[in-house]
Amino acid sequence: MKTISLNNDLAIPAIGLGTWKSAPGEVGKAVETAIAAGYRHIDCAAIYGNEKEIGAALSKVFKQGLVKREDLWITSKLWNNAHRKADVIPALEQTLKDLQLEYLDLYLIHWPVAFKPDVVNASRAEDFLSLEQAPIQETWEAMEEAMEKGLCKSIGVSNFSVKKLKELLENCRVKPVMNQVELHPYLAQKELLDFCTDRGIVLTAYSPLGSGDRPEGMKKNDEPSLLENPVVKDIAHKKGCSPAQVLISWHLHRNCVVIPKSTHAGRIQDNLNSQDIDLNKDDMKALANLNKGYRYVDGTFFELEGNTYSNVFDQ
Repeated sequence: MKTISLNNDLAIPAIGLGTWKSAPGEVGKAVETAIAAGYRHIDCAAIYGNEKEIGAALSKVFKQGLVKREDLWITSKLWNNAHRKADVIPALEQTLKDLQLEYLDLYLIHWPVAFKPDVVNASRAEDFLSLEQAPIQETWEAMEEAMEKGLCKSIGVSNFSVKKLKELLENCRVKPVMNQVELHPYLAQKELLDFCTDRGIVLTAYSPLGSGDRPEGMKKNDEPSLLENPVVKDIAHKKGCSPAQVLISWHLHRNCVVIPKSTHAGRIQDNLNSQDIDLNKDDMKALANLNKGYRYVDGTFFELEGNTYSNVFDQ
Protein backbone atom coordinates (compact mmCIF):
# COMPACT_ATOMS: atom_id res chain seq x y z
CA MET A 1 0.00 0.00 0.00
CA LYS A 2 1.37 3.40 -0.99
CA THR A 3 1.70 5.79 1.94
CA ILE A 4 2.19 9.54 2.09
CA SER A 5 4.41 11.16 4.70
CA LEU A 6 2.92 13.83 6.92
CA ASN A 7 4.64 16.79 8.56
CA ASN A 8 4.63 15.01 11.94
CA ASP A 9 6.68 12.06 10.63
CA LEU A 10 3.68 9.74 10.42
CA ALA A 11 2.63 8.10 7.16
CA ILE A 12 -0.98 7.76 6.02
CA PRO A 13 -2.16 5.03 3.63
CA ALA A 14 -2.88 6.78 0.34
CA ILE A 15 -6.17 4.96 -0.37
CA GLY A 16 -8.81 4.85 2.32
CA LEU A 17 -12.39 3.65 2.54
CA GLY A 18 -14.81 6.57 2.60
CA THR A 19 -17.92 6.05 4.73
CA TRP A 20 -20.03 9.13 3.90
CA LYS A 21 -23.42 7.96 2.63
CA SER A 22 -22.77 4.32 3.61
CA ALA A 23 -26.12 3.13 4.91
CA PRO A 24 -26.79 1.55 8.31
CA GLY A 25 -26.62 -2.21 7.99
CA GLU A 26 -24.08 -1.88 5.15
CA VAL A 27 -21.21 0.21 6.45
CA GLY A 28 -19.99 -2.30 9.02
CA LYS A 29 -19.75 -5.06 6.44
CA ALA A 30 -18.00 -2.65 4.06
CA VAL A 31 -15.37 -1.90 6.70
CA GLU A 32 -14.81 -5.59 7.37
CA THR A 33 -14.58 -6.32 3.63
CA ALA A 34 -12.17 -3.45 3.05
CA ILE A 35 -9.82 -4.48 5.85
CA ALA A 36 -9.84 -8.08 4.64
CA ALA A 37 -9.00 -6.80 1.13
CA GLY A 38 -5.98 -4.90 2.43
CA TYR A 39 -7.27 -1.42 3.30
CA ARG A 40 -5.59 0.08 6.32
CA HIS A 41 -7.27 3.50 6.27
CA ILE A 42 -10.92 4.17 7.19
CA ASP A 43 -12.35 7.69 6.93
CA CYS A 44 -15.22 8.50 9.30
CA ALA A 45 -17.14 11.48 10.68
CA ALA A 46 -19.60 12.00 13.50
CA ILE A 47 -22.18 13.58 11.19
CA TYR A 48 -22.28 10.49 8.96
CA GLY A 49 -24.32 8.83 11.70
CA ASN A 50 -22.65 5.44 11.33
CA GLU A 51 -19.67 5.50 13.69
CA LYS A 52 -21.26 3.05 16.15
CA GLU A 53 -21.64 0.44 13.41
CA ILE A 54 -18.09 1.11 12.23
CA GLY A 55 -16.90 0.71 15.81
CA ALA A 56 -18.57 -2.67 16.08
CA ALA A 57 -16.89 -3.76 12.83
CA LEU A 58 -13.49 -2.58 14.04
CA SER A 59 -13.93 -4.40 17.33
CA LYS A 60 -14.83 -7.55 15.41
CA VAL A 61 -11.76 -7.52 13.15
CA PHE A 62 -9.51 -6.83 16.13
CA LYS A 63 -10.98 -9.78 18.03
CA GLN A 64 -10.59 -11.98 14.95
CA GLY A 65 -6.91 -11.05 14.82
CA LEU A 66 -7.26 -9.84 11.24
CA VAL A 67 -5.42 -6.63 12.17
CA LYS A 68 -4.20 -4.86 15.26
CA ARG A 69 -5.26 -1.34 16.18
CA GLU A 70 -1.82 0.00 15.30
CA ASP A 71 -2.14 -1.47 11.79
CA LEU A 72 -5.01 0.87 10.92
CA TRP A 73 -5.33 4.58 10.22
CA ILE A 74 -8.66 5.90 11.46
CA THR A 75 -9.77 9.45 10.69
CA SER A 76 -12.83 11.22 12.06
CA LYS A 77 -14.14 14.77 12.06
CA LEU A 78 -15.47 17.38 14.47
CA TRP A 79 -18.98 18.44 13.52
CA ASN A 80 -20.05 22.06 13.23
CA ASN A 81 -22.02 22.11 16.50
CA ALA A 82 -18.94 21.44 18.65
CA HIS A 83 -16.66 24.29 17.61
CA ARG A 84 -16.66 26.08 20.94
CA LYS A 85 -13.45 25.36 22.82
CA ALA A 86 -15.18 23.54 25.67
CA ASP A 87 -17.11 21.28 23.27
CA VAL A 88 -14.27 19.91 21.13
CA ILE A 89 -12.81 17.26 23.45
CA PRO A 90 -16.24 15.94 24.57
CA ALA A 91 -17.19 15.55 20.90
CA LEU A 92 -13.98 13.64 20.22
CA GLU A 93 -14.53 11.47 23.27
CA GLN A 94 -18.01 10.58 21.98
CA THR A 95 -16.53 9.62 18.61
CA LEU A 96 -13.94 7.43 20.34
CA LYS A 97 -16.70 5.77 22.37
CA ASP A 98 -18.75 5.13 19.22
CA LEU A 99 -15.75 3.78 17.30
CA GLN A 100 -14.63 1.73 20.35
CA LEU A 101 -11.14 3.21 20.11
CA GLU A 102 -8.71 4.78 22.56
CA TYR A 103 -7.33 7.23 20.00
CA LEU A 104 -7.72 8.46 16.43
CA ASP A 105 -4.88 8.69 13.97
CA LEU A 106 -6.31 11.93 12.58
CA TYR A 107 -9.03 14.33 13.75
CA LEU A 108 -10.24 17.04 11.39
CA ILE A 109 -12.35 20.18 11.72
CA HIS A 110 -15.08 19.15 9.27
CA TRP A 111 -16.03 22.64 8.03
CA PRO A 112 -14.94 26.20 8.86
CA VAL A 113 -18.56 26.77 9.86
CA ALA A 114 -20.05 26.79 13.37
CA PHE A 115 -23.54 25.84 14.58
CA LYS A 116 -25.08 26.33 17.99
CA PRO A 117 -24.44 23.29 20.24
CA ASP A 118 -28.01 21.98 20.05
CA VAL A 119 -28.18 22.15 16.24
CA VAL A 120 -27.26 19.15 14.10
CA ASN A 121 -28.28 20.49 10.69
CA ALA A 122 -28.76 24.23 10.40
CA SER A 123 -31.92 25.31 8.60
CA ARG A 124 -32.09 29.00 9.54
CA ALA A 125 -29.67 31.81 10.26
CA GLU A 126 -30.34 31.61 14.00
CA ASP A 127 -28.86 28.09 14.05
CA PHE A 128 -25.35 29.39 13.34
CA LEU A 129 -22.60 30.86 15.46
CA SER A 130 -20.54 33.51 13.74
CA LEU A 131 -16.79 33.11 13.46
CA GLU A 132 -16.55 35.85 16.09
CA GLN A 133 -18.66 33.77 18.49
CA ALA A 134 -16.76 30.56 17.73
CA PRO A 135 -13.35 31.52 16.33
CA ILE A 136 -11.53 28.84 14.37
CA GLN A 137 -8.43 29.67 16.40
CA GLU A 138 -10.14 28.64 19.64
CA THR A 139 -11.45 25.45 18.04
CA TRP A 140 -7.92 24.69 16.87
CA GLU A 141 -6.47 25.29 20.34
CA ALA A 142 -8.81 22.60 21.66
CA MET A 143 -7.76 20.29 18.81
CA GLU A 144 -4.14 20.83 19.87
CA GLU A 145 -5.08 19.99 23.47
CA ALA A 146 -6.83 16.81 22.32
CA MET A 147 -3.66 15.71 20.57
CA GLU A 148 -1.55 16.51 23.61
CA LYS A 149 -3.91 14.38 25.74
CA GLY A 150 -3.31 11.43 23.40
CA LEU A 151 -6.88 11.34 22.08
CA CYS A 152 -5.57 11.71 18.52
CA LYS A 153 -2.13 11.44 16.94
CA SER A 154 -2.63 14.08 14.25
CA ILE A 155 -4.93 17.03 13.63
CA GLY A 156 -6.06 18.75 10.49
CA VAL A 157 -8.90 20.47 8.69
CA SER A 158 -11.42 19.89 5.94
CA ASN A 159 -12.96 22.24 3.38
CA PHE A 160 -10.46 25.02 4.20
CA SER A 161 -9.53 27.59 1.58
CA VAL A 162 -6.06 29.07 1.14
CA LYS A 163 -7.26 32.15 3.03
CA LYS A 164 -8.51 30.10 5.97
CA LEU A 165 -5.31 28.06 6.06
CA LYS A 166 -3.19 31.21 6.10
CA GLU A 167 -5.15 32.51 9.08
CA LEU A 168 -4.75 29.22 10.92
CA LEU A 169 -1.04 28.89 10.16
CA GLU A 170 -0.34 32.38 11.51
CA ASN A 171 -1.58 31.45 14.98
CA CYS A 172 -1.27 27.70 15.51
CA ARG A 173 1.19 25.86 17.75
CA VAL A 174 0.66 22.59 15.87
CA LYS A 175 0.51 22.82 12.09
CA PRO A 176 -2.32 20.86 10.43
CA VAL A 177 -1.11 17.73 8.67
CA MET A 178 -4.12 17.49 6.36
CA ASN A 179 -6.79 19.41 4.47
CA GLN A 180 -9.59 17.15 3.21
CA VAL A 181 -11.39 18.70 0.26
CA GLU A 182 -13.43 17.87 -2.81
CA LEU A 183 -10.90 16.94 -5.47
CA HIS A 184 -11.15 15.38 -8.94
CA PRO A 185 -10.23 16.31 -12.54
CA TYR A 186 -13.20 18.71 -12.81
CA LEU A 187 -11.94 20.45 -9.63
CA ALA A 188 -8.16 20.08 -9.70
CA GLN A 189 -7.56 22.83 -7.06
CA LYS A 190 -3.98 23.43 -8.23
CA GLU A 191 -3.58 26.67 -6.25
CA LEU A 192 -4.68 24.95 -3.04
CA LEU A 193 -2.54 21.88 -3.76
CA ASP A 194 0.55 24.02 -4.43
CA PHE A 195 -0.06 26.10 -1.29
CA CYS A 196 -0.45 23.02 0.89
CA THR A 197 2.48 21.18 -0.67
CA ASP A 198 4.76 24.17 -0.04
CA ARG A 199 3.75 24.11 3.64
CA GLY A 200 3.87 20.38 4.22
CA ILE A 201 0.10 19.90 4.34
CA VAL A 202 -1.32 16.89 2.47
CA LEU A 203 -4.64 16.97 0.62
CA THR A 204 -7.20 14.18 0.94
CA ALA A 205 -9.72 13.96 -1.89
CA TYR A 206 -13.36 13.38 -1.08
CA SER A 207 -16.01 12.80 -3.77
CA PRO A 208 -13.20 11.64 -6.09
CA LEU A 209 -15.65 9.90 -8.43
CA GLY A 210 -18.24 12.70 -8.51
CA SER A 211 -20.41 11.61 -5.57
CA GLY A 212 -23.29 10.50 -7.77
CA ASP A 213 -24.97 8.76 -4.84
CA ARG A 214 -25.24 11.79 -2.58
CA PRO A 215 -28.73 13.01 -1.53
CA GLU A 216 -30.88 14.39 -4.34
CA GLY A 217 -31.28 17.66 -2.45
CA MET A 218 -27.55 18.29 -2.83
CA LYS A 219 -27.54 17.73 -6.59
CA LYS A 220 -27.87 20.24 -9.39
CA ASN A 221 -29.62 19.78 -12.70
CA ASP A 222 -27.48 18.34 -15.51
CA GLU A 223 -24.41 17.59 -13.41
CA PRO A 224 -21.42 16.48 -15.51
CA SER A 225 -20.43 12.85 -14.99
CA LEU A 226 -16.80 12.09 -14.25
CA LEU A 227 -17.26 8.37 -14.79
CA GLU A 228 -18.83 8.95 -18.22
CA ASN A 229 -16.31 11.55 -19.36
CA PRO A 230 -14.89 10.49 -22.77
CA VAL A 231 -11.30 11.35 -21.81
CA VAL A 232 -11.50 9.30 -18.61
CA LYS A 233 -13.16 6.41 -20.44
CA ASP A 234 -10.56 6.49 -23.21
CA ILE A 235 -7.67 6.29 -20.71
CA ALA A 236 -9.47 3.48 -18.89
CA HIS A 237 -9.87 1.58 -22.16
CA LYS A 238 -6.17 1.95 -22.95
CA LYS A 239 -5.17 0.81 -19.46
CA GLY A 240 -7.62 -2.07 -19.33
CA CYS A 241 -9.22 -0.73 -16.16
CA SER A 242 -12.36 1.11 -15.07
CA PRO A 243 -12.93 4.87 -15.22
CA ALA A 244 -13.12 4.87 -11.41
CA GLN A 245 -9.65 3.34 -11.23
CA VAL A 246 -8.27 6.05 -13.51
CA LEU A 247 -9.76 8.75 -11.31
CA ILE A 248 -8.39 7.21 -8.11
CA SER A 249 -4.95 6.69 -9.65
CA TRP A 250 -4.89 10.36 -10.71
CA HIS A 251 -4.85 11.39 -7.04
CA LEU A 252 -2.00 9.04 -6.20
CA HIS A 253 0.04 10.49 -9.04
CA ARG A 254 -0.51 13.95 -7.52
CA ASN A 255 0.65 12.65 -4.11
CA CYS A 256 -2.81 13.11 -2.61
CA VAL A 257 -4.75 10.76 -0.36
CA VAL A 258 -8.05 9.55 -1.79
CA ILE A 259 -11.07 8.04 0.01
CA PRO A 260 -13.54 6.49 -2.46
CA LYS A 261 -16.71 5.20 -0.81
CA SER A 262 -18.25 1.85 -1.62
CA THR A 263 -20.22 -0.88 0.13
CA HIS A 264 -19.87 -3.28 -2.82
CA ALA A 265 -17.17 -5.92 -2.29
CA GLY A 266 -16.02 -5.99 -5.91
CA ARG A 267 -15.69 -2.22 -6.17
CA ILE A 268 -13.96 -2.02 -2.79
CA GLN A 269 -11.28 -4.34 -4.18
CA ASP A 270 -11.15 -2.55 -7.54
CA ASN A 271 -10.68 0.80 -5.84
CA LEU A 272 -7.72 -0.54 -3.88
CA ASN A 273 -6.24 -2.02 -7.05
CA SER A 274 -6.16 1.50 -8.53
CA GLN A 275 -2.73 1.86 -6.94
CA ASP A 276 -1.43 -0.46 -9.68
CA ILE A 277 -2.63 1.77 -12.54
CA ASP A 278 0.21 3.75 -14.11
CA LEU A 279 -0.70 7.06 -15.75
CA ASN A 280 1.89 8.62 -18.04
CA LYS A 281 2.51 12.32 -18.70
CA ASP A 282 0.06 12.40 -21.59
CA ASP A 283 -2.65 10.82 -19.45
CA MET A 284 -2.04 13.32 -16.65
CA LYS A 285 -2.09 16.23 -19.10
CA ALA A 286 -5.34 15.05 -20.65
CA LEU A 287 -6.94 14.77 -17.20
CA ALA A 288 -5.56 18.19 -16.19
CA ASN A 289 -7.31 19.70 -19.19
CA LEU A 290 -10.67 18.61 -17.76
CA ASN A 291 -10.44 21.13 -14.92
CA LYS A 292 -13.42 23.48 -14.92
CA GLY A 293 -13.60 24.48 -11.24
CA TYR A 294 -16.77 22.43 -10.84
CA ARG A 295 -17.92 21.51 -7.35
CA TYR A 296 -20.41 18.73 -6.69
CA VAL A 297 -20.50 19.73 -3.00
CA ASP A 298 -20.69 23.51 -3.36
CA GLY A 299 -21.43 24.59 0.22
CA THR A 300 -24.55 26.53 -0.69
CA PHE A 301 -26.45 24.62 2.02
CA PHE A 302 -24.74 26.98 4.52
CA GLU A 303 -25.91 30.10 2.72
CA LEU A 304 -29.10 31.01 4.53
CA GLU A 305 -30.60 34.48 4.58
CA GLY A 306 -29.30 36.46 7.52
CA ASN A 307 -26.18 34.45 8.35
CA THR A 308 -22.55 35.35 7.71
CA TYR A 309 -21.54 32.27 5.71
CA SER A 310 -21.48 32.94 2.00
CA ASN A 311 -19.05 31.49 -0.54
CA VAL A 312 -17.64 29.29 2.24
CA PHE A 313 -14.83 28.01 0.01
CA ASP A 314 -13.59 31.56 -0.64
CA GLN A 315 -13.76 32.93 2.89
